[in-house]
Amino acid sequence: MVTYKIDEVAKQSGLTKRTIRYYEEIGLLPSPQRSEGNMRLYTQEDVDLLKKIVSAKEVLGFSLQELQRYMSAAEMLKGQREEYRERTEHLQPIERRAMLEDMERTLNEQLELMEGKINSIRMLQTELEELRIRVRERKILLDEELEHDPS
Repeated sequence: MVTYKIDEVAKQSGLTKRTIRYYEEIGLLPSPQRSEGNMRLYTQEDVDLLKKIVSAKEVLGFSLQELQRYMSAAEMLKGQREEYRERTEHLQPIERRAMLEDMERTLNEQLELMEGKINSIRMLQTELEELRIRVRERKILLDEELEHDPS
């Protein structure tokens, strides 16, 4: 299995070494394996997870608390999907349905976080559009005033 030192992970993820360590401290990133010299050794899975975290933070504008909730739900969903795939043949339809309902609840949690961010962005967009309308109206009034101003 290929492993990476923290410097390499920092370059690949675009994060600082301190941020990576901090994400470990707060539980966003699982603690990596250690070398005999106690150096952190990250897997490709760790790097991919960090890239997902960066994407959620940058694209969705999540706070650290929101990131923790989002990534926790993502990890839960991953486990639920794996369990469903492994056990589906051995379960009764009612049990499979219950597992699918659990997955749906987890997906709903992630979607609620995203929808909250989207709604915040839409509110800000509406405010800016209203301000732009007022600015344009004032420009029109000033243009009319300038047309009638003899000086």
